[in-house]
Amino acid sequence: MPEKKRRPKKRRQLNILRLTVVLVALAVFIGGGAAFGMLVLSLKDIPAFDVNALQPNNATLIYDQNGELIAEIGIEKRIPISINDVPPHVKKAFLAAEDNSFYQHHGVDIRAIARSVWVNATTGSRVGGSTLTQQLVKNVFLTPDKAYKRKIQEAFLAVQVERHYSKDEIFQMYLNWNFFGEHAYGIQSAASTYFGKSVQELNIEEAAMLAGLLQAPSYYSPYQNYDAATQRRNTVLGMMYRFGHITEEQYEAAKAKPIELSDTTPADRQYPYPYFIDYVTEQLVAKYGEATVFREGLKVYTTLDPKVQDAAEAAFANNNNFPGSTRDGKDTLQPQGAAVFLDPHNGHIKAIVGGREHTQRRQWNRGTRERRQPGSAFKPIIAYGPAIEHLGMGPATIYDDVPIKYPKWEPVNYDGIFRGLVTMRTAVTWSVNMPAIKALEYVTPSRGVDFALKLGFSEKLLDDRHNLAIALGGLTHGVTPLEMAGAYGAFANQGVYIEPTAITMVKNNRGTVIEEIVPIKVRAMKATTAYLITDMLRTVVTQGTGTRARMGNRPVAGKTGTTDKRENIWFAGYTPELVGVVWIGHDDQNKSLPVGAYGGVFGAQIWHEVMTKALAGVPVRNFPQPGGLVTATVDSKSGLLPGPRTPQEHQVSDLFERGTVPTEMDSSHVLVEICPETGLLASEFCPERITSVRVDVGYEVPDFVNDFSIRLPTKTCDLHDGSILPGFPPFLGDDDDPIPPGNGEPREPWEPQDRNGGNNGRLIPL
Repeated sequence: MPEKKRRPKKRRQLNILRLTVVLVALAVFIGGGAAFGMLVLSLKDIPAFDVNALQPNNATLIYDQNGELIAEIGIEKRIPISINDVPPHVKKAFLAAEDNSFYQHHGVDIRAIARSVWVNATTGSRVGGSTLTQQLVKNVFLTPDKAYKRKIQEAFLAVQVERHYSKDEIFQMYLNWNFFGEHAYGIQSAASTYFGKSVQELNIEEAAMLAGLLQAPSYYSPYQNYDAATQRRNTVLGMMYRFGHITEEQYEAAKAKPIELSDTTPADRQYPYPYFIDYVTEQLVAKYGEATVFREGLKVYTTLDPKVQDAAEAAFANNNNFPGSTRDGKDTLQPQGAAVFLDPHNGHIKAIVGGREHTQRRQWNRGTRERRQPGSAFKPIIAYGPAIEHLGMGPATIYDDVPIKYPKWEPVNYDGIFRGLVTMRTAVTWSVNMPAIKALEYVTPSRGVDFALKLGFSEKLLDDRHNLAIALGGLTHGVTPLEMAGAYGAFANQGVYIEPTAITMVKNNRGTVIEEIVPIKVRAMKATTAYLITDMLRTVVTQGTGTRARMGNRPVAGKTGTTDKRENIWFAGYTPELVGVVWIGHDDQNKSLPVGAYGGVFGAQIWHEVMTKALAGVPVRNFPQPGGLVTATVDSKSGLLPGPRTPQEHQVSDLFERGTVPTEMDSSHVLVEICPETGLLASEFCPERITSVRVDVGYEVPDFVNDFSIRLPTKTCDLHDGSILPGFPPFLGDDDDPIPPGNGEPREPWEPQDRNGGNNGRLIPL
């Protein structure tokens, strides 16, 4: 029989449905195992549930430089309130903002969690699904991190709380426990702090604002960020309307109202040295978070010197230290001010004054956060410092203070005077503008900005890399008094910049050191550059614009600053021991101070008052002079060594960095004959001539420049053209007859010398 052919086996077709079921089952098994593992791991080290843990928290203690306790922050001076005394619309505001299903769930809202997971996954937004109970246990038992482990622990503890307390009890603890910003704990304290009233008196929009604070108390505080607080309040009002807690009419009416804050600061909220404490608190919160700072009882050791701080606060409380008020329509405008004092050798901030008063309405710290135009106080930082550091210039470098015109800018001096050829020292002493502009032009604004960044200024300064107006302090964003104090500290500290700091050590409530702060140090410039700037700034105080800062035989270096319309006035000064910067101006940056308000008047006056008290009893010592500096005498009109015709009054002795003393001799002083009638170079026909030594700069300047009369004229007299000569009657002969010479001998015309010779880069032409 013929052998049967074997039929090939059919391949089993892939069953998509079966594969899907298997994969899903496998995923569920793996996911369930992972979830179970995460659950076990989370519950392994969960904090023990303790009903006593829902008690008040510890205050953070702040100490001064001597280890003396000066303030307690986060201390919970609560005013407990019963849930029965909270009006319904206040309760509904918090429910709408945080957990509208509070009275329906048992501590965890599965639907809210699922909804938040979906929104976060599909939109990238960060939407929370925590209930009021979960938020309460997070604040009491857990850390604020967003790890899944913490969320599992939070849910477990929330269920425990719901088993031990009723809903109203939990809601009451929630309202009394939470931090509302501005040192307010609990809703009753918050109502008093923000609105000066009790919870029972809160209206709908006020309740919505308080409910909106809990998401980020510092950011949404209307004292710190009014617009953000208003927007957040309106968001909460929208939720109340959406959930049916208020009508549309109530929603629209409440949304249209501004936030009206209390003008008063409750007496029990006052604390000493408020602006310094506020700055320390900001630093702590930024590093450790609000929960740690306000609840865990840190011990914070600061650099505050009560002697300096008391002196600064007293100076700002003295109305005689400020220019008179101005009027804006019907309103009288009192100028504001700020000051920062620090030790230049370690960067320790000794005192901060952020304003003339500290109220709940206005806690903006002008000393550390207010950015203003620095005016001429910026010249040593942006122009003269870089010119010395990078170009080898110095106090005896010559600049020509004459009018300058740029396509869209025609700068002038504050007094309208142009002094002509002056040294850098003279320009700094009298705050002359044109030399500063020329110095920065030679250095370039970009290089000047790089120099300033090493002195601790914000990178906002990078926006001015091509802005020549920064030579006069015309910045895009301005600077803070704290930044200015740090920068001037580098001049006082032989060129080493030390980042200003207000905190030296932080411990937890058990006394364990969490952190010791070591300020950052940067070699910002050569020691010789810093000393040359310091030496010139000493002249500002001894005989220039800053004489009100003199302190007897104590050496003082300082620089004044006043912006164009007197919107800002500054004095930045230092001794070998202490640096201080004072700013005065209106909160409205466009408002001018009265006529006569200058940094060298009121700013220097406040600085002097503070420094006199701060350094009382401190031995007088000089600024240490580094090696590498020499003294030399040069011609004050060319910057070169005195030449044979350099008069005594044009010779000046000053400091130079070794290697920068000029080697060429001045040749700009030339002997010429001048026509006394015109003041121009005498021609061969001038009947009278005066032999005079003039300074040849090679270009013409306006006659209103102060030293115009000593400059070499660029033109020859054309008044006397030889048509009438002394001693001869008019000649009536033929036109072809020659005119006899005036004295029988022809005169060779004067040939000007090389007007560019001997410049060597030290004569700065227009």
